[in-house]
Amino acid sequence: MPQAKIGVIGGTGLYQIEGMTDIEEVKVKTPFGDPSDSIITGALEGTRIAFLPRHGRGHRITPTELPSRANIYALKSLGVERIIAVNSCGSFKEELKPRDLVIPDQIIDRTRGRLNTFFGHGIVAHIPFAEPFCPALSQILYQAAQEAGAKVHRGGTFIAMEGPQFSTKAESRLYKSWGADIIGMTVLPEAKLAREAEICYAVVACVTDYDSWHEALEPVKIEEILSILAQNIGRAKAIIKTAAAHIPAKRNCECAGALATAIITTPEMIPNQTRKNLELLIGKYLK
Repeated sequence: MPQAKIGVIGGTGLYQIEGMTDIEEVKVKTPFGDPSDSIITGALEGTRIAFLPRHGRGHRITPTELPSRANIYALKSLGVERIIAVNSCGSFKEELKPRDLVIPDQIIDRTRGRLNTFFGHGIVAHIPFAEPFCPALSQILYQAAQEAGAKVHRGGTFIAMEGPQFSTKAESRLYKSWGADIIGMTVLPEAKLAREAEICYAVVACVTDYDSWHEALEPVKIEEILSILAQNIGRAKAIIKTAAAHIPAKRNCECAGALATAIITTPEMIPNQTRKNLELLIGKYLK
């Protein structure tokens, strides 16, 4: 099975980048089911990259139905150490305009009923999550976006909502009053699972609308969102290509050792099947 150091989770159309070589489509099986789709791997700027369409090709999986555990586990099994996630979002700030990009640094979790951990079934782990996005990878993406000529904002709080419906006006005004910057239906549980898998995770969020709070504008419409997303594919590819060339071989962030002190369960008490399912993640800590 081909290996890759960088994973990209994005939308329809974001499968490969001009200049990629040794392209291969890989189907990965995991203890947590099948990922959203086959994974496209290839070499870019001297680095192996794995592309995973978050909602499946044809955009057929809702945010709530996403097999996020399988997605992150599959990328981990290919050797991925860093994930670049490309997301759409609504804005709560006048200055964060449609077509702008945001590299957020915080999350408020407003999801419900999503499986957000690899643990349970006889094993308990509590990862640190004060900084939900890898600061080092986020900075690289910010610089890459600037080099690509995008209007990009560094930092901001991302409201992760359940969906698939958009916000009511009351919800939108509430989140704005909290000081949040942007809102979307993904990011979680991806960010939590990536941290549990000791993978660096950072987001390039594309602003598509002003959610529902803006009195002077019509509420968000799906046609406008899809139009902006289609225009943004080229920019996202340029950012990924530039970032790939600047990502160092070694990691010096806390993401790489997130599980070192997180596992609470006595090793001999971990059920055999659970140990087997999580060998890829915890094996090095149970020897």
